[in-house]
Amino acid sequence: MAEELNTTPMSSEAVVHPLESTGTPFPWTSLIVFLVVVLLGVGTGYLLSHLVSSKTSLMTSTTSSQGGMLAKGTVVGSTDLTTFKDTATGTLQQGGINGEGQYHLVRPGGDSQNVYLTSSIVDLSQFVGKKVTVHGETQKAQYAGWLMDVGQVEVME
Repeated sequence: MAEELNTTPMSSEAVVHPLESTGTPFPWTSLIVFLVVVLLGVGTGYLLSHLVSSKTSLMTSTTSSQGGMLAKGTVVGSTDLTTFKDTATGTLQQGGINGEGQYHLVRPGGDSQNVYLTSSIVDLSQFVGKKVTVHGETQKAQYAGWLMDVGQVEVME
């Protein structure tokens, strides 16, 4: 059976029609809503940044009157110990291991017990040679047995 082909002639109407202006004004309500959303986002970010910065504010260090040395019991760094929940005690020395950490804590038991340290909050250089307790957050390391981001330092001796 042969199928019949549609042999109707093509219409002369154009397939593409010119765009006609509907005369609608600029959508001011959309612009206003967009600006309000942007302002609310900026305001929320500003408030949250101040809330977080006040929570992790640095405590001022107290120094003894003997040549500016740090006194026993001096605490420097963040007050937020829920973030910095890991602790270690030892003598702070300069130097990391294979590019991990700028400082390390020397602890009893030899080099395998060293804790390698870095910190964006506390200037660890002022504690070199001192016995300290550090509060921080353990970081992933390739070479260091223990790499910690320090948030608070307490002078022990």
